[in-house]
Amino acid sequence: MPDDAYPYRLPTDSAKLRQNNFDLLRLLFAGTVCLVHVYELSGYQELAWVRNVLSSAVAVKSFFVVSGFLIFMSYERSGSILSYSAKRARRIYPAYFTVVTGCAIGLCLLSTRPLEQYFSMEFVRYVTANLTFLNFLGPSLPGVFEGHRFAAVNGALWTLKIEVMFYAVVPLCVYFFRRFGVLPVMTAVYIGAVGYTIIMVELSHTSFHAAGYYLQLSRQLPGQMSYFMAGAFFYYFFKVFERHTFLFLTAAVLILFMGRLFPGSLVFNEILYPMGLATGVVFCGMCFYLGNFGKYGDFSYGVYIIHFPLIQSLLVLWPGMSPWTFFMISILLASVISVMLWHLVEKHFLLKGSHYRITARQAYAKAITPRSV
Repeated sequence: MPDDAYPYRLPTDSAKLRQNNFDLLRLLFAGTVCLVHVYELSGYQELAWVRNVLSSAVAVKSFFVVSGFLIFMSYERSGSILSYSAKRARRIYPAYFTVVTGCAIGLCLLSTRPLEQYFSMEFVRYVTANLTFLNFLGPSLPGVFEGHRFAAVNGALWTLKIEVMFYAVVPLCVYFFRRFGVLPVMTAVYIGAVGYTIIMVELSHTSFHAAGYYLQLSRQLPGQMSYFMAGAFFYYFFKVFERHTFLFLTAAVLILFMGRLFPGSLVFNEILYPMGLATGVVFCGMCFYLGNFGKYGDFSYGVYIIHFPLIQSLLVLWPGMSPWTFFMISILLASVISVMLWHLVEKHFLLKGSHYRITARQAYAKAITPRSV
């Protein structure tokens, strides 16, 4: 997309856009969600410390911040909407399709129902709903995980629906950016998203029977757009952030501290929180380079989409496992399978100009270059 579509230059010349820690951060966020789910799905009280130390909700919101930064950058660097769409589809759908269909077929072995009852219309509904990102329409498979704390096969996939919707609204957002200005449109979307979340949360307080329903709606779009827009803000105004990093960080620390000090504060915990979190995420991602964690591949996506059914399956296959053994084996298997997903599926669908293909070639060239004595 041409830079002259805006009243300023896009930050295409910053070295930090080429060397950043977002691959590492996404792996940490995916790992956080995995660890919290190990405790929540198993119910082992010996692992309760995980939820006291880590927050899967913060990790997911941080994912949305990173997506806002990187997806808008991807669109601005794409030659057309078709090119942009192809890149997004190549990145997320092959592994997603593999996990959804693999679980649907393979979990027949763990079902309490015979095969003729397993491969039924309920099975078709699960596959159809999940392959189209409508996971809430078919969260479970026949006779699978029915006695568990959560019967869903892959409860982590709800965020993929939101991610895909983010992808879809980016071209529309950019259109309005160019017509009415980036900051006014971002501000309007951000305020609208925060307002929606506040309304849903307030409605949950007024209705006992529908409280869970309203809270679930608050976690859907457009509520999560506040985090997505916060990430996008730091892409479009990255040069401003570079010049005034200390001021942004000071404001972010104040927001997050006041939110903890006053947990009932609407201003700090709802209105300003997405920007405070985004500031911290972007600072960690962009302001001190820790090395090329993407040179061997991006395993974060694999960890995220495979860990939930893996943990559920372990609870069936090895019900008497000690909590710490269960914890370690869950982490090990999620790591191994995510590496396999990357090398057997994901990387083969990436374009030659993909960041991961480029960094892999650079790492290989560096490895085979003879060192001077």
